Amino acid sequence: MSLAGLKKQFNKANQFVSEKIGGAKGTELDDEFVEMERKVDVMGKLVDDLINKTHEFLQPNPASRAKLAAVNSFQKIRGQAKNVLYPQPEGILGEYMQKHGRDLGEDTPFGSSLVEAGESYKRLGEIKYSLEENVKQNFLEPLSHLQSKDLKEVNHHRKKLSGRRLDYDCKKRKKDKESGKPSAGSNVTDEDIRIAMEKFEESKQLTETAMYNLMENDVEHIAQLQSFVESQLEYHRQATDILSELNDTLEDRRNQAASRPKKEHIPKKVASFRRSPSPMNGDSDSGSGNYNFGNPPTYAQVDEVDDVRATKNEPCAEALYDFEPENEGELAFQEGEMVTLISQIDENWFEGSIHGRTGFFPINYVKVVVPLPR
Repeated sequence: MSLAGLKKQFNKANQFVSEKIGGAKGTELDDEFVEMERKVDVMGKLVDDLINKTHEFLQPNPASRAKLAAVNSFQKIRGQAKNVLYPQPEGILGEYMQKHGRDLGEDTPFGSSLVEAGESYKRLGEIKYSLEENVKQNFLEPLSHLQSKDLKEVNHHRKKLSGRRLDYDCKKRKKDKESGKPSAGSNVTDEDIRIAMEKFEESKQLTETAMYNLMENDVEHIAQLQSFVESQLEYHRQATDILSELNDTLEDRRNQAASRPKKEHIPKKVASFRRSPSPMNGDSDSGSGNYNFGNPPTYAQVDEVDDVRATKNEPCAEALYDFEPENEGELAFQEGEMVTLISQIDENWFEGSIHGRTGFFPINYVKVVVPLPR
């Protein structure tokens, strides 16, 4: 900024301070203008809140949103345009249903029903992505445009109007104080006041027109809100169709299972079969599992769990070097530690967990022991 520009800003600041300290009352604007300013302030606040709360509505898990933002930031830094999608809970539930249904056996009624249900819930996750995309294009993007363009322009005019009103009031007061003194030493002329008044009037007209145009876009704003509701209606229609179809399928499976003749099961005696040695110590029983149903390991048990990852064929990697995070969302570990692999983000980064913590780390810092499933 030039010296003249700095001087102009300094003079305006002095005028503002003088007005505030002196308690001088500025030129009052008409009630209609003041009411329009109030509504513009409300509009600015509601746009901010609607954008933020709509994101929370579409992606309710704050931890997942934070992780997603971190991953997409990494992608952007590395010049990769592809964005990682928010993990829809319906899709995740569907994957687990299918996994356990297949483990249980698709030849069993309950196993096949779980696989069917899993497929339906994965479809629910897919139409949730369609809902997100529709809301983004037809509701969030127009709101963002209103925030970054229209409201920004209105506030620019309001700020300029405030400065010109201040300049006009200061010149007018200064002229009034000098009215009883000889005109030879006067710093403010009638021409100065006229020019300040014209600029003040010009800014008021521009500001009022901009505010009026903003507030008169009710048809457009309602249409955007309506598109938001229509997107949800379409999502719920599709979800209803999917769940109704699944419900009919499960009804058929339940009836089929109920009509099957029950076979009598007679447990075999222990003496009737040959006992095979335990793969661990040759003496301990290995026929009965001891899965701790409903009780996941506590954080005190995490270190022990991490140490046996490889023996359970769970994807894991051994740290070749110490890794100290430089960004939020990265996972710290020490050389020699075993890190559980969750997913591969791209050719350079893994997502993993260790000691109850989850985050991202470079692939070249570890040696894969048990690879991720393809």
